[in-house]
Order: sequence, then C-alpha cells, then structure tokens
Amino acid sequence: MSHGHAAAPALRMGIPIPNSKLAMWLFLGTEIMFFTAFIATYIVMRLGSPGWPTDVNITHIRIWAGGLNTFVLIFSSFMVVVAHDAMLQQQFARARAAMWITLLCGIFFLGIKSIEYYGKIDYDILPGHIPESDRQAMDKLVHHLGAAVDRQLLALFPDISKREDQLAALDERIGKLAGQAGRELEQAQAVRAFYDAYVNIKEHVRNQVSFAVPLEQLDKLRLDPAANPPKLELGEFPSHHGGEGAAHAADPHSLVGEFQRLQADPRIGPLLGHFKIERIRPILYGNLFASNYFLMTGFHALHVIVGLILFGFALARNPLTVNDAVFVENIGLYWHFVDLVWIFLFPLIYIV
Repeated sequence: MSHGHAAAPALRMGIPIPNSKLAMWLFLGTEIMFFTAFIATYIVMRLGSPGWPTDVNITHIRIWAGGLNTFVLIFSSFMVVVAHDAMLQQQFARARAAMWITLLCGIFFLGIKSIEYYGKIDYDILPGHIPESDRQAMDKLVHHLGAAVDRQLLALFPDISKREDQLAALDERIGKLAGQAGRELEQAQAVRAFYDAYVNIKEHVRNQVSFAVPLEQLDKLRLDPAANPPKLELGEFPSHHGGEGAAHAADPHSLVGEFQRLQADPRIGPLLGHFKIERIRPILYGNLFASNYFLMTGFHALHVIVGLILFGFALARNPLTVNDAVFVENIGLYWHFVDLVWIFLFPLIYIV
C-alpha cells in the first residue's frame, strides 16, 4: 500500500517579508545614523559651551509651538495605524479618510514650524547674523544704519552711485529749496539728518566713546593721550530679557539709548523702518545655537515634506485595493520614524 507524501514547501532565501518593506527598514537604518549624528553633535556642542543660550525670550523658542507640533505628529502616527488597519480590512474609504487626516496634520505641523521660523527671521536669529559680544552688536547696528542711509540716498538720486556724490547732490537740493516749504525739502532735510545721525553713531562706536561726549570733541580726545573719556555702553534693551513686557528707556548716552532717540525723532524715525533694536542683542554661542536649530529642524521638516508627498501618491491611487496595504505600511514606517525623531528633538531644543 503506497502512501502519498506532501510536497515540501519551496525554499525561499532571505527574510520572509516583502522586498519593499526590507528596503524601507534598511533606509530607516541609515536615517537613524543620520539624525543620531546631528543629535550627538548638538549635545556635545551644548555641553561644551558654558553660557549656551537657554532663555526662550532671547532665542525666541516657542515651547507651546513645539508641544503642539508634538501632539499633532503623535496623533498623525495614530491615524497612519488606523489607515493601515482599514486597508487590511478592505475598508478603503476609512483608510483614505485616515490618510487625509495624516496629510492635514503634516501640513499643520509645517505651518506651525513656518511661524517659528518667521520669528527667528524677524529678530535676525540666523547663523552668521548674531553678534556674540557688545562690540559686534554695535558694529551690526552701524552696518544696518549705513545700509539704510544708502537706500534713502539711492531713492532720491537713482542715477548717482557714489555716496559722496549723492550727499553733494543732496546738499545742493536743500540749498535750492531753502526757504520753500514743501514735502521735497522736508524729505531732503530728513535724509540729511539721518546721515548725520549715522555718522555720529559710527564715530562713537569706532572710538568707543559715550554719547555724552559730542561728536565735535572726538578728534580732540583722540589726539590727547591723557584723555580718559567715558566708555560707550551698549545699554539695556527695550524690554526685560527680550520678553514682551513694557518698553524700557535705555541710558540716553548708550548706543541703545541713542537709537531710541532716533526712533522718536519725527524726521528720522520713519526712515528707520520696522527695524527692531533687539536684532542686535548679543547672544553668546548664538550662531552655534542657530546653526544647530535650523540644521536639525530643517532636515526634519524636509522629511515631513517627503512623507506628505508619499501620502499624496497613496491618495492618488484610485481605487485603493488590498494590494496597496504594503505601500501604506511602508509609508507608515517612514512616518513613525519622522515622529520618533521629533520626540527626541522637542525636549532637546525646546525644554532642556
């Protein structure tokens, strides 16, 4: 009597998961090393830099924004799980709705992040832009005022390129219009007053002498080796530690006090535009902080954008079928990784 034997299952080499899923895991392995390098570098720099900026009123870190984005990403990861589960149960309408919610959460995350970035740009907290000492802050203000003066002169004399020639033309215009009341004369006189104020600030900064000493005496003091004029101070900024408190009037003989005087001048004030004096606030290790902040959050935001594009591809499949479940699962793995990275970045950058 013969007995039938079941055929042995065909041997299959490798890990028993779809190739696309294996590829995603390998890719995420490289991404883990990528972000680990960023985070480790940040930790080493921060621990090795006594005085690292932590005051959120100075760095303009918004903890509420980071916390809200953390909740949004965690919720979006939950919706990815819902979408994958619905795909396996062939509830494709439910899966599509869950992916749409995830997509909207990602867009919301980027919107909050753009608000944070705008705050950094508004206060010029950008790599390479941040003064780290009082002297650097003074030089930054001089540079800004010089650029503002050049813009005003160029607006009046677009056909003249050299500042000296523009000033000569300006004085000539003021002389011609002298005695004639009118908007053109007022504008020319305002620009001239702005330039004189700029020169006054530039010379006091260059000589590091307080504004208590008039500009006319600076040359005399420079030639007198025995002179000991009062030193120029940066001064206190308008609000306590950069917060949103009431404005504070600085020492009128300090640089900030002189800038506040120009802001209050009815002729010069409008020419300063919306420049915030806090943009020159010195922040020790500020450039390192800004570089790390934008590098890590920027690359993370880029990964969020890639995830949104992948969800867009999934939503573009019409109709969805059970065969798309693996694709949705792979996107979900990527999205969970993006969420996990943010869970590490949030406390490191926003809280600690």
